[in-house]
Amino acid sequence: MRDYYIAGNWKMHLTRREAADLAGALVKGLKGGKHRYLVAPGFTLLETVAPIVKGSGIRLGAQNAAAEEQGAHTGEVSVLQLKDLGVETVILGHSERRHTYLEDDGLINRKVKLALKHGFEVILCVGELLEERQAGRAETVCESQTVKGLEGVNAADLDRVVIAYEPVWAIGTGKTATPEDANAMHGWIRRVIGKLYGSAPAEGIIIQYGGSVKPENAAQLMAGEHIDGALVGGASLKAETFLPIARFG
Repeated sequence: MRDYYIAGNWKMHLTRREAADLAGALVKGLKGGKHRYLVAPGFTLLETVAPIVKGSGIRLGAQNAAAEEQGAHTGEVSVLQLKDLGVETVILGHSERRHTYLEDDGLINRKVKLALKHGFEVILCVGELLEERQAGRAETVCESQTVKGLEGVNAADLDRVVIAYEPVWAIGTGKTATPEDANAMHGWIRRVIGKLYGSAPAEGIIIQYGGSVKPENAAQLMAGEHIDGALVGGASLKAETFLPIARFG
């Protein structure tokens, strides 16, 4: 039985004071919660949030990481620096990294392998553009991103990999894939994992849904056979919207 895993991606929002207040409210509100939880603050907020969530059951995540351990990479943040701050999980391949900052599958794969090498859990994001879905290529795109993102990752390390299916057309738009469409794509991704690693790893891997998840639709989405949680964007920025999602069911 897979555990539900609800993650909040704060993106480029919040000051340290705001982040501390939100983290404190989440620690209080999720105490004794029955699911797995994560928050991913911006880099400048990690040191503020880390001691607040430590020991609470809420994992500390980062929204990205460099493909190199260290060196002359101005503006980048390394896995070594993230580990030093207590980060446990790194989100990689988010659609904003792919389509705004033009990170390709090869670069994302290097990041995935480096993060796993240093003991992090990885949330690997995959998802299609609207025009790709309309052209009937959604499954092909998600399969390619999954296969290329996990190239060279062995079955033992797959225990620390989570897949987040995020249809790009539903991120920050207010549009949400129907529960049926979302579940179907999650099932497809699970079959892709099965082809790569076998049936047991495929059944065990957690696949989150991301894309305008709200308190009003969370339970309906989570009811899908293959949907194991959510990677929440805008609704994760306020306790009053994130807590009902995180406490669904």
